[in-house]
Amino acid sequence: MADSVFNHVVRAPEDPILGVTVAYNKDTSPNKLNLGVGAYRTEEGKPLVLSVVRQAEQSLVNDPSRVKEYLPIIGLAEFNKLSAKLICGADSPAIQENRVTTVQCLSGTGSLRVGGEFLARHYHERTIYIPQPTWGNHPKVFTLAGLSVKYYRYYDPGTRGLDFQGLLEDLGSAPSGAVVLLHACAHNPTGVDPTVEQWEQIRQLMRSKQLLPFFDSAYQGFASGSLDADAQSVRMFVADGGECLVAQSYAKNMGLYGERVGALSIVCKTSDVAGKVESQLKLVIRPMYSNPPLHGASIVATILRDK
Repeated sequence: MADSVFNHVVRAPEDPILGVTVAYNKDTSPNKLNLGVGAYRTEEGKPLVLSVVRQAEQSLVNDPSRVKEYLPIIGLAEFNKLSAKLICGADSPAIQENRVTTVQCLSGTGSLRVGGEFLARHYHERTIYIPQPTWGNHPKVFTLAGLSVKYYRYYDPGTRGLDFQGLLEDLGSAPSGAVVLLHACAHNPTGVDPTVEQWEQIRQLMRSKQLLPFFDSAYQGFASGSLDADAQSVRMFVADGGECLVAQSYAKNMGLYGERVGALSIVCKTSDVAGKVESQLKLVIRPMYSNPPLHGASIVATILRDK
């Protein structure tokens, strides 16, 4: 047998986050506890499916009219509409004026990647500033999407709080037009969030510098217990009439980890621009995964449409 053409391939290290789960699964200790991926568990450490998700799935299974056809490239229309309302607010002028385009993506990670690739193709500034520290996958996602990653100060280990002055200084010295990644709430990994007053200062600074906000909303409802309160940072930026991007994940707040349900919303100045942006998002998605999965988005839509 000839040598493999892949003999030169080096074994890659485990992902620092998901690798913890690999180690956990290999460990034979009866007292092991997995602190790798943040996920709901029972008292016995078993995976937990929320009762509201069980109810939604049952109603979907019992509906004989449901089929398994492909979704459109941008996903399930009702899911997209309800996701935009959940993060922007149902009474948001941006939604009422059709200035928000939303596409269903593969959870938060896929939403970030689609947004990153869109910016790399169509935005004039290729630099994105991300907080130090941040979720370990952020720099990889944006680098591979074609953006140049830089950092701004965020966490102060001395106070175990926000380095607000450092944040303002770093964003203040960023080049005009740069993209800035912001955690909408429940900052990962520190859990430290700006106050409402600090968010307002961040908003004023970013708008004055024409910095483009890109929100990562992976924990809406987890920080305060209120979906509306946890969306306040995003809604402040949407309400001022400026543009921004928002990546949403339903992995955590609905416990839909394996369903990979997410959305990318881009708030634009006009409905005409939003339509053109959506047409280009389709060109990003089509050669990547063609169209998103149906089941998880149907669960989310079933829940969000029922008060």
